Amino acid sequence: MRKLSMDELNRKTVEEFKQSGKNPVAVVLDNVRSMHNVGSVFRTADAFLIESICLCGYTPRPPHRDIHKTALGATETVHWAYYSSTIEAVYALKKQGYAIWAVEQAEGSIELGKLNRAMFAGSRMIQKVAVIFGNEVGGVDAEVLKLCDGCIEIPQSGTKHSLNISVAAGIVLWELVKLVNRAVKKV
Repeated sequence: MRKLSMDELNRKTVEEFKQSGKNPVAVVLDNVRSMHNVGSVFRTADAFLIESICLCGYTPRPPHRDIHKTALGATETVHWAYYSSTIEAVYALKKQGYAIWAVEQAEGSIELGKLNRAMFAGSRMIQKVAVIFGNEVGGVDAEVLKLCDGCIEIPQSGTKHSLNISVAAGIVLWELVKLVNRAVKKV
């Protein structure tokens, strides 16, 4: 076994990325304070061809050296917008036809592994999904939760009951992209 060279990885150029079809998933960062978390989410969004990122409230925005350090150029590829509040972003996404899901430990939350049945059940087939990641200390704001179609919870079995936002984003976005792609192929 050998590692592939950079040439063998067939990475897209910035222009090829911008022209590529995106997965119909948006990320909303609700008052995330760490520039490193923001940069990491940009990088993950680039890796999974996520449609866009909404940076809300006091979430740091590009350009910034500390975001760029972690994003490794993904701020130049992934479409992003700033909203003064997460509620404003949620209303805008709802107008665009997105189902809104928060990643939060909440009453009635659905375990990530069981999301398929919950998200795609019934007569309303979801075509676009926005997923909200909350502040590192307080999580997703309670007023924002009231506007969500549901909450996704990542099952955890250890003594810690939270994950860093960048880790949670990687886990959730991987699963969402798989689910959305499966659902779109069925249509």
